[in-house]
Amino acid sequence: MGNLRRVGVGLGLGVLTLAVAAPSASAHGPSGQTFGRATLTGWAALPAATFVPASEPSGSLLGGTPSNGITPPFDDQPVQGFSGIVRNGDGTFEVLSDNGYGNKANSADFVLRIHRVGPDYGTKTVDVLGGINLTDPKGYVPFPLTRADRVLTGADFDVESIQRAKDGSYWIGDEFGPYLLHFDRAGRLLQAPIPLPGVRAPENPLGNPNLPSSKGFEGMAQSPDGKKLYPLLEGVVAGDPAGALRFNEFDVVKQQFTGKRYTYQLEDPANAIGDAIAVDEDRFLIIERDNGQGDTAKFKRIYLADKRDRNRDGKMDKTLVADLMNIADPRHLGGSADVFTFPFQTIEDVVLLDDRTLGVVNDNNFPFSSGRTAGKPDNNEFITIRLTDSLHPDKRLLK
Repeated sequence: MGNLRRVGVGLGLGVLTLAVAAPSASAHGPSGQTFGRATLTGWAALPAATFVPASEPSGSLLGGTPSNGITPPFDDQPVQGFSGIVRNGDGTFEVLSDNGYGNKANSADFVLRIHRVGPDYGTKTVDVLGGINLTDPKGYVPFPLTRADRVLTGADFDVESIQRAKDGSYWIGDEFGPYLLHFDRAGRLLQAPIPLPGVRAPENPLGNPNLPSSKGFEGMAQSPDGKKLYPLLEGVVAGDPAGALRFNEFDVVKQQFTGKRYTYQLEDPANAIGDAIAVDEDRFLIIERDNGQGDTAKFKRIYLADKRDRNRDGKMDKTLVADLMNIADPRHLGGSADVFTFPFQTIEDVVLLDDRTLGVVNDNNFPFSSGRTAGKPDNNEFITIRLTDSLHPDKRLLK
């Protein structure tokens, strides 16, 4: 596949130039805070056909059918499907690839991996600087794995969210259990997968599912002190109200779910969430999206959700902070239009950069999604947006 882009070796870190946000209709939350139209301050893209050099073949279970001009199988592992992000503090990020090609049956030769990337907003490019594979060398996973060498694949777990602990280890949310997975800084599993009590996905080997397929832990926030995790289900548990997603609390010190949970209510039961991160002890940024792409993409938003439930309706209070289909682009960083849109089917990464600047990345579902240009596989686009008002985040989350 000589015409496909391999990973870069250099790192360029562009300086962000912040523009004044254009006014638009504001969204009011119960606290009274309002936000207008966000402004694009940076854009960079990693080409869709980017592969880990000298890795292993992948995509053999896709049937050799072309999709958006790309024909599997591939000589190497794709660098794609970014479903979680961690800021490193030096302009680079750790990004998590999900299960690969969409389900257990077709992703057994996709190796689960955390990539280190560096977007350069000056050149509008993204360098892939390395990464680690996720493995289980000590045999903590209690069910059979795909590979005898215990390198984890997309047939074992569907990893969708990531947080880094103070000791450098990683907590990762999985959809197939759903499970919490704890890895050391080299990507080795540190303990048995931790299930969410009372909830099982169809892919869970114990059976008796009460959650739709591929609707487990899609987002996961970490409290500012690092003592709590808040994994958010993408799907509704059987018997819960339509569109009501469980936002669970996990005690990192005690290594158990506390039993506390909050309800994030989707604006439309047909919507899904893409990511969840903390702003402080009580507030979280949550991506909510429809299932459309390109011309059919209508609803791609970031909400500020408050678990204090000040209006006492039993749901997290929501304030719209950014409409990703209506971003001001006065400097034309993302194209020739004054309004920039992020029309991807799955947008699964949001990260705090400062008190009012967010980084947002799509999951390109390589090679299947084509939200930017019909018939062409989506790139992984990295954008930065400036909000009209400060989020007043806990300063510990910006270190």
